[in-house]
Amino acid sequence: MGSLGALVKHPDDFYPLLKLKMASRHAERQIPSEPHWAFCFSMLHKVSRSFALVIQQLDTELKNAVCIFYLVLRALDTVEDDTSVATDIKVPILQEFYRHIYDRDWHFSCGTKNYKVLMDEFHHVSTAFLELEKGYQEAIEDITKRMGAGMAKFICKEVETVDDYDEYCHYVAGLVGLGLSKLFHAYGTEDLAPDTLSNSMGLFLQKTNIIRDYLEDINEIPKSRMFWPRQIWGKYVNKLEDLKYEENSVKAVQCLNDMVTNALIHVDDCLKYMSALRDPAIFRFCAIPQVMAIGTLALCYNNIEVFKGVVKMRRGLTAKVIDRTNTMADVYGAFYDFSCMLKAKVDKNDPSAQKTSSRLDSILKTCRDSGVLNERKSYIIPNQTNYTPLLAVLLFILLAIISANRGPNGPN
Repeated sequence: MGSLGALVKHPDDFYPLLKLKMASRHAERQIPSEPHWAFCFSMLHKVSRSFALVIQQLDTELKNAVCIFYLVLRALDTVEDDTSVATDIKVPILQEFYRHIYDRDWHFSCGTKNYKVLMDEFHHVSTAFLELEKGYQEAIEDITKRMGAGMAKFICKEVETVDDYDEYCHYVAGLVGLGLSKLFHAYGTEDLAPDTLSNSMGLFLQKTNIIRDYLEDINEIPKSRMFWPRQIWGKYVNKLEDLKYEENSVKAVQCLNDMVTNALIHVDDCLKYMSALRDPAIFRFCAIPQVMAIGTLALCYNNIEVFKGVVKMRRGLTAKVIDRTNTMADVYGAFYDFSCMLKAKVDKNDPSAQKTSSRLDSILKTCRDSGVLNERKSYIIPNQTNYTPLLAVLLFILLAIISANRGPNGPN
């Protein structure tokens, strides 16, 4: 439920964290009894606990389709990510993966840990896929085919230009946005969203992940995974891996800020997409990751720690996002708050400062023009209130009670 230090510093995180813990336990108890569905939902919890929690927002029919869609693409991604698989083996598998989802006997050993289990026992996913309605199957097959072909293309191609970067992100994430829009439409509660907006939903999330995961990707063994476009990083260093060295820290942060600025271009499309959603469950499913993404970018911007480890939102703030993202007013409010946080970090001497500020001003204007900013509680920018010390005291008392109950004289 988060470290004690974080809770003392942010005592108002406690209740959202408690609700998140209870929701997580509830989700784990909702595992279906059929072996193949049990495998799929259990695996979903293992490969992405956050996604497994967000997916619980959905009705059973749509939840099943989205679960299989996610696992199929996660398996495809596992093949792409495994740098130990030779190119001449990997490329045909990526290109033909959309056929394998119809084969109950197909599997391919690659990946590590839970991802290896997913690949070794992929027949469970195929069995569940074949039980979905035809409209869901066709959407999943179409996106898997297009994504596999795109991944295969970039196995043999470097990400050189910003256009290459956008194309790669389209294949690995924009198509996820298109696929989800197809699933929502097949479910019957949403109009089919324009491809441009669906694509931006995926690109914004993917670019955030690529920025956040720089160090993990560059240190990948046996071969680095490099997704930052040369057109951007080439302005600052000779080699992408040079960004992680301390002597290049100034250039590294400037490059990072350039990358964040590039990602911000998708925000207006994302806000348009979310504002058109009608189903409250689908809205929450889509909105929570987007709020997490803008929050992550606000933390990463101008932050040298990106090149030393993984920068991510504290668990208490994540819990608040999940708990309080219920309406479009909440989304506008969160994007407004995080954009303000990001703008406060812009250094006027940064090479991208003017462009960054311009894109942030556009986001802030969109949020203000919504006319709903005063309809939500701001949970991003802390308010100095006179009850925060009281919350801290109550938290210490509660933790003391819990500790006492766990002691040798407490209940067994």
